[in-house]
Amino acid sequence: MSLKKININDLKNIYNRENDYIIDGIKNSKNPYHFFTLATLSNITPQSRTIVLRDYDVNSKTISFNADYRSPKIKQLLKNKGCTALFYDNSRKIQIRFDCLATIFYNDIKSKKAWDKTQLQSRKCYMGVYNPSIVLDEYNPNIPIKYLKRDPDENDSHAGYKNFAFVKLQIQSSDILELHHDGHIRFKVDSNSKFSFIAI
Repeated sequence: MSLKKININDLKNIYNRENDYIIDGIKNSKNPYHFFTLATLSNITPQSRTIVLRDYDVNSKTISFNADYRSPKIKQLLKNKGCTALFYDNSRKIQIRFDCLATIFYNDIKSKKAWDKTQLQSRKCYMGVYNPSIVLDEYNPNIPIKYLKRDPDENDSHAGYKNFAFVKLQIQSSDILELHHDGHIRFKVDSNSKFSFIAI
């Protein structure tokens, strides 16, 4: 693709291609988009962490993931639902930054539906007695001792549901950057699906 001849249709093709990559990343753990960085605000200080992608809906423009309701990121999103989801593919040199608004589902129909899809090995992460990020006097894996080397039993695993939350991010805009040694491509897609070139 000649950088001098890039037009809006080219941007749409890149956008559609990356949507397909993100969708593949939902199930494919080898896809770099299986993980993304979520940035939130703690008072005036930004905080970021790596998140496992659970769903991505192109039509509704939403990103979904699971979280411990006791975690700082949930507390921060409850105070300020504005956040950023950052995806990066190092091999293809592509960065996607989504500005989003978060909705948290806790102890409701949607969280229960997400919980039912959660594997046993993941459920034990919500069974810890300590709130995530709390300071400890000594090391503790924060997983029931009897399940350190194995998955929890189905019945026991439900003890973690009280700490489980399902989070859906409504995408407000997308900033896509494709790095090239002879000239980068960067563009924005707003909430009305309008494409705009952006300088880098």
